[in-house]
Amino acid sequence: MKIRYIDGPRLRRALIAGCQWAQLQRAELNRINVFPVPDGDTGTNLYLTAQAIAEHLEHSTERSVGAVAHEAAQAAVLGARGNCGMMLSHFLLGFARSLEGQRRMDASDFGIALEAGVQHLSDALEEPVEGTILTVMRDTAKAVSGAQIDDIAPLAEHMLDRAHDSLKRTPELLPVLSAAGVVDAGAKGFVSLLEGAVMFLRGDSITAEAGADFTAGPPVVASVEYPDRVERYRFCTEALVRGNDLPDQAEVRGNLRARGDSLIVIRSDDVLKVHVHTDEPEEVFSYLKGLGDLITHKAEDMKAQYDAVGRASTSHLALARRPVGVLTDSAADLPEEIVRAHGIQVVPMMLVDGDEVYRDGVDITAEQFHKMLASQERLPTTSQPPPGSFLEGFKRAAADAEQVVAVVLSSGLSGAYTSAAAAAAQEPDLPIHLADSRGVSLLQGLLVLKATELAELAMPADEIVKELARIRDQSGIMFTIETFDRLLASGRVSRSQAFFANLLNVKPILAIDQKGEVVPRAKAIGRKRVMVALLDAVAEDMGREPEKVRFGIVHVGIPEIVPEVRELVVARYGEVEILNAPITPVVATHLGFGAWGLAYMVED
Repeated sequence: MKIRYIDGPRLRRALIAGCQWAQLQRAELNRINVFPVPDGDTGTNLYLTAQAIAEHLEHSTERSVGAVAHEAAQAAVLGARGNCGMMLSHFLLGFARSLEGQRRMDASDFGIALEAGVQHLSDALEEPVEGTILTVMRDTAKAVSGAQIDDIAPLAEHMLDRAHDSLKRTPELLPVLSAAGVVDAGAKGFVSLLEGAVMFLRGDSITAEAGADFTAGPPVVASVEYPDRVERYRFCTEALVRGNDLPDQAEVRGNLRARGDSLIVIRSDDVLKVHVHTDEPEEVFSYLKGLGDLITHKAEDMKAQYDAVGRASTSHLALARRPVGVLTDSAADLPEEIVRAHGIQVVPMMLVDGDEVYRDGVDITAEQFHKMLASQERLPTTSQPPPGSFLEGFKRAAADAEQVVAVVLSSGLSGAYTSAAAAAAQEPDLPIHLADSRGVSLLQGLLVLKATELAELAMPADEIVKELARIRDQSGIMFTIETFDRLLASGRVSRSQAFFANLLNVKPILAIDQKGEVVPRAKAIGRKRVMVALLDAVAEDMGREPEKVRFGIVHVGIPEIVPEVRELVVARYGEVEILNAPITPVVATHLGFGAWGLAYMVED
């Protein structure tokens, strides 16, 4: 079958297939990852980046090739992890800009777009290195643009052949690859994307069994010395900033150049994404905070990752894993950008509507549930994940980490913790460390975020659980409601209580106590007074002026409350970190439309 052009739907399906195939190569890419640092995470980083692209495109309805390419590029930027993810994002941005406004692309357009992607990446790199993903991208683009083939089907096969040839040559260009007996992991990841896309064009199926690939050698982790003389810095640092007046890439590179190496900066629309190896990640974050809203930030100890690779190598394992991974349930309300940035595993809570079961955050979003709250009386009931769901999540997390810390919804509010414990008991060999958050929503989410930060700094899993317990003892969350309808429906207040409260416009303030249970905390009349009363109650419970505190603002269907509460928090505590999110259905169904809350986490 001849393929004269690629339109939006065909490009979308090809990209999704490429991403699915690339995700199946995670273990092999981690195994051969020796450059720029042998930290065994290239496969994981590409997996998470490709996952972000595929999940976004699966919901796309765009018909033009230019629009689909743009969506793929934006999804890549937001989901980019590591050197390979950042470089792939730059490539896709250039590819998309070449196709802007086009409904279809023919073979000639395809070659031009590939070359535009390579040029966009080349322009963004501080010190391009040959024998990496850049080399293979360039060779592939040249092969396509110079092929003089107007049928995309044979052109795609030609493209893949040349990509494989280029990949085989990477050890000749980069001595560290030759010494380890492997090809470049990032480059192989890019080739796997091409393989998946070509498999789609051929009509081949993409399966996990077909994804097993150890053609580069026996299934043992590649081992090289940690490059202390080359890699001078300790932390792989990444951040995402949003803002309407962000500086351009060149200005940001100029400001960060002296702070580290492996610097890659992406500026796209209102998003700035930064990757740098540095010894002072807090200095990088401080600079970026001055540019806009610092949405995500992380700093991973590369030496600890290298040590984990060494353990895998001496144990003759095919899978290099990070020291500690983190899992939670969807009641944590963490924004998707944070979940993706840190590679957090999330087990969805359940909603039951008759015979239908919906997975929170998968089959239904918090925003969709909030609309249901505002428009209909009969609502789905909520349920904790069954042990099988937690067990599946534990296995996913353990495939990527030597130890797993699971931070779960309060045992005082739900059976989720009991379900997680039952799952862990079924597989005692899984390295699971359970932590009862004694919280919900962004109190739980802030604790999850803290767990990931400690894990990235290589704190042992059992010590992370102890530190979370210490922090939880001095942290909390409070809610207030707009209507008593849902509390009435659940039987938590009487009709007479609701009647007089509504008559007097009294708004209750509820807290989650140290046992993780709901208790009345205060009350006030009118919206503005409630805000002040809630913040006063938070300050009273903290008992002191903390040196380091983070906040989380949550709401049920009223995002406009966020800037109002943020302003009051900043006025009291200065420019502290403040997350915000819609409240999970598990909590929203009891609080009702118009409710909001404030979580705080004291770390000192």
